[in-house]
Amino acid sequence: MRPCRTECPLQPCDSCVGVRESTRMTGEKNKQHGAHRTGKTVSAEGQVPKNRETKEFSQCFIRRRLCRTLRYVPEESKDKVISDEDVLGTLLKVFQALFLNDFSKQSDILAVLPEPVKSKYQDLLGVQHQRVKLLENRHQQQNIFQPEEILYTTLGFSVARASSSLISAGKGVFVTKGLVPKGAVVSMYPGTVYQKYEPIFFQSIGNAFIFRCLDGVLIDGNDKGISKAVYKSCNGRDRLGPLKMSDSTWLTSEINNPLAVGQYVNNCSNDRAANVCYQEFDVPAVFPIELKQYLPNITYSYDKQSPLRCVVLVALRDIKQGEELFSNYYTIVS
Repeated sequence: MRPCRTECPLQPCDSCVGVRESTRMTGEKNKQHGAHRTGKTVSAEGQVPKNRETKEFSQCFIRRRLCRTLRYVPEESKDKVISDEDVLGTLLKVFQALFLNDFSKQSDILAVLPEPVKSKYQDLLGVQHQRVKLLENRHQQQNIFQPEEILYTTLGFSVARASSSLISAGKGVFVTKGLVPKGAVVSMYPGTVYQKYEPIFFQSIGNAFIFRCLDGVLIDGNDKGISKAVYKSCNGRDRLGPLKMSDSTWLTSEINNPLAVGQYVNNCSNDRAANVCYQEFDVPAVFPIELKQYLPNITYSYDKQSPLRCVVLVALRDIKQGEELFSNYYTIVS
């Protein structure tokens, strides 16, 4: 769900629009918090309405009950909390810092990059080394920092998975250090990206980590089973020599991109208001090829025509150290 930035203008009536899209599909985890991760309208008991009258009543009831935490989107094109330029700027800033931190391992990639690009990174590395000198008591001059440390030094905060503060909710995502300012990109939703017409049936069985975008595009963020095998296969398929087109480390315990934990953000509850919301982002064609190794998404089919769909989570308010991230799995679109 995506929470309101302003008071929800909807009133329960016959013309109420459906609760749909930008959701994650049904999972047992959601039932414990009163909402399914499916694009279908559900009743208060979590069951699909059996007739039209019950359906209309259920829609109005849900709308009235959840109005305070739903975000009203008058048009799909306006479903943005921050601009795409801000999202791109944040990703480039973090990925560039990660690239410089792994610079000693990037020799094969640097060998195929144009000279101007190499020079740019050499200059940036010089600045980076000056900063590292200030931390010599903790690290050697060319030692590699942990990705979480890079995220903290770059954006002023770090996030990580841990046991959720919600009972029986499994894993959650917490701010482990620093302060997340309102409007900041706080994490990404990793996984294989499926177009509406592409096969996902077997991957979806018992899978609570499938995110549905506004246009019906699906992102499978499950890091186990068939979903894991599919992602790893697509990751190997798209590799161009030393150049990786996506990051597969989010499938492991050693994550290269510390933002790639968004699939573990839990749904908000009556006493835990949402502090982040989902925002879709299409990776532009001009995205630096050497930084694609940190993108935690990949398309199911090899398609050069369509841009890569990513989903980021954006902070709705300042989030302090130690707080857990909570999102809304529903969006109301008229």
